This record gives sequence, C-alpha cells and structure tokens, in this order.
Amino acid sequence: MGQRADRRAVAAASVTVVLWASAFVAIRSAGTEFGAGALALGRMLTGALALGVICLVRREGLPPRAAWPGIVASGVLWFGLYMIALNWGEQLVDAGTAALVVNIGPILIALLGGWLLKEGFPPRLMAGMAVSFAGAAVVGLSMSGEGRASLLGVVLCLVAAVTYAAGVVSQKPALRHASALQATTWGCVIGAVACLPFAGQLVDQLGDASPAAIGNMVYLGVFPTALAFTTWAYALARTSAGNMGATTYAAPALVVLMSWALLAEVPGWLTLAGGMLCLAGVAVSRSRPRRPAPVDAPVDDPAPEAVAEGATETPVR
Repeated sequence: MGQRADRRAVAAASVTVVLWASAFVAIRSAGTEFGAGALALGRMLTGALALGVICLVRREGLPPRAAWPGIVASGVLWFGLYMIALNWGEQLVDAGTAALVVNIGPILIALLGGWLLKEGFPPRLMAGMAVSFAGAAVVGLSMSGEGRASLLGVVLCLVAAVTYAAGVVSQKPALRHASALQATTWGCVIGAVACLPFAGQLVDQLGDASPAAIGNMVYLGVFPTALAFTTWAYALARTSAGNMGATTYAAPALVVLMSWALLAEVPGWLTLAGGMLCLAGVAVSRSRPRRPAPVDAPVDDPAPEAVAEGATETPVR
C-alpha cells in the first residue's frame, strides 16, 4: 500500500512539473500583450473558476478551520505575490539571472522544510539539489541574450523565490486537514483577491489582446494552475516539502525541449548539458540508499553438554 501511494505521488508530481514547464511557452506568448499583474490576475481568476466548478460537482465543502492559516498564507504568498513578482521580474532581467535567482526557491524549500517542518536534511536530497541548481544555472546562462539585468529585476526574482518557498512550506501543514482540491481552490481564490489591484489593467488589455494571447492566459489558469497545483498538493501531502522542491528542478530540462518543439528555439550543447544536469540532480535527490543484503546468521556449534546428552537419548521414530 505504501509503495502504491508513493507511485501515485510521483505520478502527480510528474504531471505538475510537465505542466509548469509548459507554462513557460504560454507566458512567453501572453506576456507580450498582458502586463505582469494583469496576467497573474487573469490566470488566477480562470483557475479559481475551473476549480470552483469541480468543487461544486464533487460537493467539496469549505476546508476545516485548522487548514485556513496555511491556505491563506500560501494563497497570498504563492498564488498571489509569487505570480506577480515572477512575471514582472522576468521582464527586467535576462534568462540567466532569472534562473540563478528564482531557482534558489527549491533550496529554500528544503531548508525551511528541514527547520520548520522537522523534515531534516537528507544528504542525498542536498547533493541532488546542488547538482540540479548548477544545471538550472547553466540552462539559464546559455539561453540568456544580451545579459541585461536591473536591480529591481533581481529583487523581484528574489521575492519570487522567497514567496514560492514560504508558500509551499505554509501549504504543507494545511494539507493535514484539507484535501488537495480544497487547498488549491481556496489558495487560488485568495491569490486572485491579492491580484485585484491589477483588475483595471486586465480589463483594458483584454480589449486589445489577440485571441492567441487570451487563449494562453486561459490555458495558464486551467492547466498549470488548476490542474498542476492540485496534483502538486496531492503529492505534497504524501511526501516531504524538500523532495517536492527538488522534483521541480526537472522543469528547466523540459522547458528546453518544449521551446525546441513549440517555439523553434534550437538549444545549444551547453543548454542540453545543463538540462541533463537538472535531471541527474533530481534522480540523486529521489534515490534511496541501498539496504545491505541480509547476512545469514552462522549456525553455532552445539554445546558439548548438549552433544553428550543427545548421544544418550533414544531418537523418536
């Protein structure tokens, strides 16, 4: 039963990573016609609507009171501030700087999870994350263009990394009381509320946006948000926050492949090498130490007294 649950958690995490990687392509397209805050609000509203319909169909009630502190914290930090900071920051810095700063997030998740959630600091997890971070940095640097960066852009990427990590660590305790669907739905609703200051910008830009840009925004809300955040919460409830953070390092490698296939951005050898490093680090972080093979206990020679007694007894036939 435990192995089956673990396989389901891995499958759910894999769905999340693939969809979050696909968000890169959609954001690249929609971001040319929507501002950072408007895109975040449109994404959250679409996701909240999709999740609300599912909750009505499944007759999911409100989360228990004990889950609300974690849901509110993750909603504001992760579904709200993270989305705005990430969209805005990546408009001001090159891909290399963004990769270096934003990918601090999974490392912070492991550190905060080990400290606040008492998950510890497994050596394989730490080693795997170091390898994956190096790979993510190589991917970002190899795909960067002019190398432009602004202080505000770096700060925004740092804010994105910190709010991402804090949101994940806040959500973990909430999943002890609420279902993955409840935590994701209400986190998305709270994230949409946090993005409401950009409502005017969204309304203005919707009137001028192309159908393709609007379609990408809807895609971001339904799949990388509604579906992927739910599968994330399902997996997070069944494993440690540190392991989940390490798993997301597979995303840069998938982004390289998707950009190649969908955007015709042919990766160089350095980019491919960085992607392979990311996957190798994830494999190390998810691996388990081998258990030593059981050694048969040596059969002790019978005591001399027992031999002497056995020699005088008549065997039972």
